[in-house]
Amino acid sequence: MRLVALSDIADMLGGVSRTRATEITNRSTFPDPIDTVASGKVRVWDRADVEAWIRRYRPNQPRGGDDEQP
Repeated sequence: MRLVALSDIADMLGGVSRTRATEITNRSTFPDPIDTVASGKVRVWDRADVEAWIRRYRPNQPRGGDDEQP
């Protein structure tokens, strides 16, 4: 399992701001974080869950980050 934090999700969503990523991750359709670290201040998600959400809810979303294909 690979974990992602908010800044990773912002990149995965095509480089949106952290504020916009927070809005998106707070949606009822977005996967629940699998844990909270750093004294409860940092949420982390399973990368596969986030990628599945992007494929379903943003199929035309250009994806950024490490996994971007040319």
